[in-house]
Amino acid sequence: MCTGQHRVQGARGEGAEEGKVSNENKDLSSPILRVLPAGLIELQESGWCVCAIFFLNMSHYRFLKLACHLRIFSRQRKGRCLYNVTLIPGDGIGPSIADSAKRIIDATGVKIAWDVQIAGSLGVEKFNDPLPKQVLDSINKNKIALKGPLTTPVGTGFRSVNVALRKEFDLYINLRPAKSMAGVKSHFENVDLIVFRENTEEFYAGIEHYIDTKKSAAETIGVVTRAGSERIVRAAFEYAKKHGRKKVTLVHKANIMKYTGGLFLEVGSAVAQDYPNIEFNDRIIDNMAMQLVMNPNQFDVIVTTNLFGDILSDLCSGLVGGLGMAPGANIGTEAAIFEAVHGSAPDLEGKNLANPCAITLAGAMMLDHLGEVDAAKRIATAIEGVVKRGKNVTRDLNPNSFVTTTEMADAIIEGMQSAS
Repeated sequence: MCTGQHRVQGARGEGAEEGKVSNENKDLSSPILRVLPAGLIELQESGWCVCAIFFLNMSHYRFLKLACHLRIFSRQRKGRCLYNVTLIPGDGIGPSIADSAKRIIDATGVKIAWDVQIAGSLGVEKFNDPLPKQVLDSINKNKIALKGPLTTPVGTGFRSVNVALRKEFDLYINLRPAKSMAGVKSHFENVDLIVFRENTEEFYAGIEHYIDTKKSAAETIGVVTRAGSERIVRAAFEYAKKHGRKKVTLVHKANIMKYTGGLFLEVGSAVAQDYPNIEFNDRIIDNMAMQLVMNPNQFDVIVTTNLFGDILSDLCSGLVGGLGMAPGANIGTEAAIFEAVHGSAPDLEGKNLANPCAITLAGAMMLDHLGEVDAAKRIATAIEGVVKRGKNVTRDLNPNSFVTTTEMADAIIEGMQSAS
């Protein structure tokens, strides 16, 4: 059994690289290690040298900024798994596509011990809880999770498990790429957008109630903080800096919501001054939506608040063909969860017809986050090849001649193997 444990480093959103750490014969619960915000530990197979870095008299901000520029390394031991990862298959089509993603990721050769957990509707059925404690314990231990779609009842029933996970682990970065891919029908070409959505504040904070006993009216309170605004905007700029992106666009509604929107714009404009080599502009949300559907190629990295980010990230996915190919990541200082962002599609449950690409691309994002860059690229390249050829793809990509979820996964694995 793999005893590896991960510590997330991307405290300021700079790609949040993950270390390959084993705790064999080492106590990682000691106070000196727990107080390190980014868990900066290096364990080497040769001699089991343990090096913990701790800076006294250094501000938390400066420490986290430094942590972004450090990587954790370890020596791979042949035949030994390197990563413990929580796998939440999800509801509806989730188990089918999650199994395919797992097979594809395993085929890269990266060694992962999968800790499978149940949540969502299946969690309610089995444990009378959509988010059982063992799921939280698993993520808290492993620090990395791959998640399929989870059903959220509309208007009634339990609150969103996705939102609960983001709040529980303070996953303040919702990272959503939207990139054109040959073989996927869309109205635009060469779209390459990255949406940074603040993930824990504003109208998704869960502060809502009826204002009278008759339930004749309801109120939702959107809280925007200076600290929350700064860390998501800075994460967007750090990503742009690391990946050679040229422009960051901040989206708001400060003309109407002068306090919350105004604060977000004020903080974002101040952060932008720390990145003089990256172009910065801002757009009002309604104008931004119009500009995106007219000419999405004018934008690069987009950063915005929670509600606007929820809407714009799906809009951007629609520009490149829809949610069937859309991965996403939720990243914090202590944990990261990667997911397919589409729904659970209960009408396709058990039919083995769903497209496995979104969760598999999310898995590729996870591997990149872990530092397994080559494996991540191999998955992405193989998916691009299969989708471009259009022969071994699911019905959403080729309704006239399609294959099953399992067969598409097999084609992706074959594409990786033939390229190596």
